[in-house]
Amino acid sequence: MTDSTTTGGTTRRAFVGAAALTAVSYSRVLGANERVGVGFVGFGLIGKQHVADFKKLSTEADIVGICDCYQPRLQAGLSYAGNPHAKGYGDFRKMYENKDIQGVVISTPDHWHALTTIMACAAGKDVYVEKPMTVFIDEGKWMVQAARRYNRIVVVGTQRRHGKGVKEAKKVVEAGTLGKIHSVRIGISRNIYPGFGKTPITDPPPGFDYDMWQGPAEKKPYQAHRGLYHFRWFWDYSGGQMTNLGAHVIDQVLYLMNVKGPTLVMSTGGRYALEDDGETPDLQDATWVFPGANGEPGFLLSCTLREACSGPREARGSGQTYYGTKGVMSLAGRNRIVSETKTDPANDIPRFQGHPPGGPVYSNTKPTPWLPEYADTTAGQGQGPGRGPAPGGAPGAGGVASDARSGLGGEDTLLMNERDWLNSMRTRQRPLCDVVDGHRVAIVCNLANMSLRLGRAIGWDPDKEQVIGDEEAKAMCVRPYRAPWDAVLKSIVRVQLARRPP
Repeated sequence: MTDSTTTGGTTRRAFVGAAALTAVSYSRVLGANERVGVGFVGFGLIGKQHVADFKKLSTEADIVGICDCYQPRLQAGLSYAGNPHAKGYGDFRKMYENKDIQGVVISTPDHWHALTTIMACAAGKDVYVEKPMTVFIDEGKWMVQAARRYNRIVVVGTQRRHGKGVKEAKKVVEAGTLGKIHSVRIGISRNIYPGFGKTPITDPPPGFDYDMWQGPAEKKPYQAHRGLYHFRWFWDYSGGQMTNLGAHVIDQVLYLMNVKGPTLVMSTGGRYALEDDGETPDLQDATWVFPGANGEPGFLLSCTLREACSGPREARGSGQTYYGTKGVMSLAGRNRIVSETKTDPANDIPRFQGHPPGGPVYSNTKPTPWLPEYADTTAGQGQGPGRGPAPGGAPGAGGVASDARSGLGGEDTLLMNERDWLNSMRTRQRPLCDVVDGHRVAIVCNLANMSLRLGRAIGWDPDKEQVIGDEEAKAMCVRPYRAPWDAVLKSIVRVQLARRPP
């Protein structure tokens, strides 16, 4: 059964009247039926994966509805769901009226994540929303506001913090094993040169409600790359690879280092090499300054993104590297620790012909590993009593490789995150990947893109969640929604639009 009717404007009264359940009444519903009714907004690449996962969770959840504004995908979704009683919708607002649905999984293009989440919260639905959570900073504030106001469980698709290797790495950081961690580096690279080509302005394909697809974004003529998958390369709908792949790794850094956000961000790059109609960077370098405790220096986070050169495997820099005064830890599914060498600082100064009188004095101190248990004797480090490589051939190898869909074996962190959402719906306890966590990750990513587009560094107050001093950057933290969606938003949450500089 398919209902593709597009309704008119939606008011706050309609949403509150639809289903705003309290935690107590919600638990009674689940008591009567332990399986949670789930609806899916968007049946694209990741949307289909979510449906596949929830088919595996059939003892815990029922697939009740599928929504997509492209009719061929909607029909494919209903067929793939395998539930003859599942209902189809061309308009998510109609699906939100279905009282058999307690939770919705949102896998829309990025520019729809915020509003569909906010409206779901007002309709009494718990939410699993894909990352990146937002395309501009204030959207995250609105999402947190809606989740808390309507007592909703909102989980964000930054599932990689579930991994065993990540949790073990967090213990290493919290124990201070690496000493003072002063910098973290992450790198993401691939080569898709020359890109996906250019697409002309045409009419949308039959069955594609392009006006609904654009939703709150500025209205633009249809191009094939502005819809279905390739949306990610346009500023109207996304933030490129910084908010896509970057968000996953940055989330792990924030989780391990237990920080809210940076105080300064600097980023540069652009569309340097790809020969297509995309707008977002194919090359981007970003550096964030994070504060320490009690006003002390924190650490620098650096990220490199490359879309037109993957480089040799040993030089790609994928994953994360944590640089401490006593040891270095790399994290890419597994975590690996290598000890730094302790020596007399004078002995590390070049000798040449020796220093004239008054220069540094060398000593006979022999270098030893700061962390003998992680000494890498195979690399020429750790000439002290280290134990050598750990089982598996790498010093300090820990955790398991993930994610299974990447061909690395090990854990399925996406399924773990989906299960955590269902458990939190039942218990009303905070999930591991809460809406606040997703908001903070999105802030870091969005600030980098703002810096790149402005061509200058941006100061940020992580406690007040405000840009410091830069009026143009402040104005970029919010973007007006297109009618009628602007009125819908304002009927649910408090919205304050920044004044644009002249």
